[in-house]
Amino acid sequence: MKVGIIGATGYGGLELIRLLHNHPEVQGIDLFSSSEEGMQFSHKYSFLMNIYDQPLLKIETDRLAEYDVLFTNTPSGVSSELLPALIGTKPKLIDLSGDFRLKDLPTYEQWYKKAPAPADAVEKSVYGLTEWNTPAIAEAQLIANPGCYPTAVLLSLLPLIKENLIDARHLVIDAKSGISGAGNKPSQMTHYSETNENTAIYKLHEHQHIPEIEQAIQMFAKQSTPITFTTHLVPMTRGILATSYAPVNEGVKEADLVNTLQETYANQPFVRIIKDTNKFGTNQVYGSNYCDIHVKVDPRTNRATIVSVIDNLVKGAAGQAVQNMNVQFNLKQTTGLSLVPLFI
Repeated sequence: MKVGIIGATGYGGLELIRLLHNHPEVQGIDLFSSSEEGMQFSHKYSFLMNIYDQPLLKIETDRLAEYDVLFTNTPSGVSSELLPALIGTKPKLIDLSGDFRLKDLPTYEQWYKKAPAPADAVEKSVYGLTEWNTPAIAEAQLIANPGCYPTAVLLSLLPLIKENLIDARHLVIDAKSGISGAGNKPSQMTHYSETNENTAIYKLHEHQHIPEIEQAIQMFAKQSTPITFTTHLVPMTRGILATSYAPVNEGVKEADLVNTLQETYANQPFVRIIKDTNKFGTNQVYGSNYCDIHVKVDPRTNRATIVSVIDNLVKGAAGQAVQNMNVQFNLKQTTGLSLVPLFI
């Protein structure tokens, strides 16, 4: 396959390069940028010297239509203008921004504070939560790759909500992310002196991933409920730890939750259910496409604590995008993604 990456200079783009470089079915990768066209890529990122020395290419619709796959790793509002013209042409389109995730256009405008993508393009897009939407992904041209937080949250909660094991009306989700989740554009929020030795809550009740999670719960678990979702920035580079709390329904035991998770993901290579552990953290999935899940019920409160960890740049972005590409081209989902986590 011949692959193009638009927005290659961001962290998600760099991860796409790392993963696709070792993908056995990828013949060549071209890198595109709207702001740094003509720059030799390895001059910007010297760790890629002798690996990707070619210049960044100009974004031109006619040229883009020649590729087998196009990944867009762009800020919100960019791919919504770029990709609709490519629908119906040759390439499979995998968008890592949020432009095609929300099916309700006024909801997108409300949460993203931007004009939405054209309605017909959004209607044709398929939500790329691989483990839950594989048949639709296989047939789709345009994939809306999920957000990093929703990936961690939904993989851990959907089986339990779908089987009516927990009361989603009282669901509280507390999520923490490394700094790379904010992208590589410098800001006060990610300034070293403000993030070092500091854990901060942000976008309180305003995070754009809230409607995405609610939409997916309705889509896959057939329950419509608002959620309480809070996000925190922690002083590490990569990783998301999402901790969810919900009452268990009458007669439900901890074993029921564990068994449901195990049965749901028995044939899914990148979801691991960790049964017995006293320590559970982001370093066990660092640099990999795994999502690890652990659940425990407190008998005193009859409340379940459901914990999941992912690498936000891999399973939460580039890794899941490549996984979706594999599904689109009828390859094994693990192709190019069999990476052992960088535990230390």
